[in-house]
Amino acid sequence: MTASFQALASTLDGRFAQLQPSGRLVAAREALGGRLVLTTSFGLEDQVLSHLVFTAGLDIEVVTLDTGRLFPQTYALWAETEARYDRRIAAFYPESREVEELVRAQGIDGFYGSVHARKACCQVRKVGPLGRALDGAAGWITGLRADQSPERTGLGFASFDGERGLVKLNPLYDWTRDRILVFAKANNVPINPLHAKSYLSIGCAPCTRAVAPGEPERAGRWWWEDQSQKECGLHVAADGRIVRSAETVA
Repeated sequence: MTASFQALASTLDGRFAQLQPSGRLVAAREALGGRLVLTTSFGLEDQVLSHLVFTAGLDIEVVTLDTGRLFPQTYALWAETEARYDRRIAAFYPESREVEELVRAQGIDGFYGSVHARKACCQVRKVGPLGRALDGAAGWITGLRADQSPERTGLGFASFDGERGLVKLNPLYDWTRDRILVFAKANNVPINPLHAKSYLSIGCAPCTRAVAPGEPERAGRWWWEDQSQKECGLHVAADGRIVRSAETVA
């Protein structure tokens, strides 16, 4: 199975370069026989991908990870999106006992204390639920883009995720934020009003701030940490490195 997924990832990585995002989603659905899951945090990229999935009626599950610490605007957008497309977005939540133990150990906002504490919070609230969301999936669709951060530049369109045993797909990899925003406005895609207030990358409310002019797109995430530490754990390998196609595709 690993070898076949590696081969599929390599094939799709090449094909995606010749297609638009809508065609990439169709190609992924045709190539992968099992569950295909799009995870959304209701950010700009994820909203556009959800729009493409819903309007084309593709057999792709759209799911979200509700950490319990999201902005009110994010919850409102969640409801607006379901109403706009008449589709339910499945939610995966952290295990209640793990949250209780986390808060007991580090306090309600203990993640500000250290990188280790913040990653422990992300592990409980995001990485754990993601594992359940992707359990048994053949493919995982994300909104990652090459220009979001230097760490994401080498991701590619598709790769074999050896940590989870599936094909990871980035249909908007070569699109810029401006291009995505133009598409969203032209197609009446619901977007988070916080984007207009310079919240370019939106995660949990306590861990997200608006960015100043000239700051990188993800500077508002975990801003109190070293600027090189901008991943929550969803897109990194066990050793902490961000997973890149060149490292995982045979």
